[in-house]
Amino acid sequence: MDRNTLSSRLARIGDELPRLANTLNAMAANTGTYGKNYEELSMDAARRAERIACSLRNLIYAADLVPKPVLMEAAAQIHGISIKHTQDCVEITLPGLMPKRNQRINTTFLTDPLYASLESYTRNHRLPHFTQCVVCFSHVFDKNLSDRRVRDYDNLECKQLLDTVAGFLMTDDSGLFCDAYHTTEFGDRDCTILAVMEKSCFLGWLKEREDREKSISDF
Repeated sequence: MDRNTLSSRLARIGDELPRLANTLNAMAANTGTYGKNYEELSMDAARRAERIACSLRNLIYAADLVPKPVLMEAAAQIHGISIKHTQDCVEITLPGLMPKRNQRINTTFLTDPLYASLESYTRNHRLPHFTQCVVCFSHVFDKNLSDRRVRDYDNLECKQLLDTVAGFLMTDDSGLFCDAYHTTEFGDRDCTILAVMEKSCFLGWLKEREDREKSISDF
């Protein structure tokens, strides 16, 4: 990459930083309400932060400084993506909540590190492969924040996430091969837990979730 191109890209990234700072300051001024204005500000901050992160990643790729798998594995660690599995179920924990479908969020911010996490995990673990399965999205909301933050399931952007996981775990993610289920819980922090399991395991999984003390059914 020539010096002029590098300088131009760095300048564009630098221009985003004060805009992100301004948005964060506006959020701080609205912390007492958590209303529509706060939601719009938080989404704007998220978009700007993701744009900055993706731009920096692309800059590293273009300059051929670090191989993409190495960078994405590091990003996965920073995100706190975790994977665990049994013979009949794979559970993946992701940071934060899924964005709304009408928000212009760059999903590669999360799906690229997720892909790297799954690829790395499969080097040391033999994951099950599901033909007929149930896919469960657990949307975990920070219990210390307002329950007004809970969203409608049909308004969430989960497709790109499922597409990434399906390539490792499933024959296909169409309705012919899998059923989808969404549930809401309250916990210590915002996160999304994606579980892919054999259909015979679903009732047991559901019962375990319903018994949790922090389930939404306790409110």
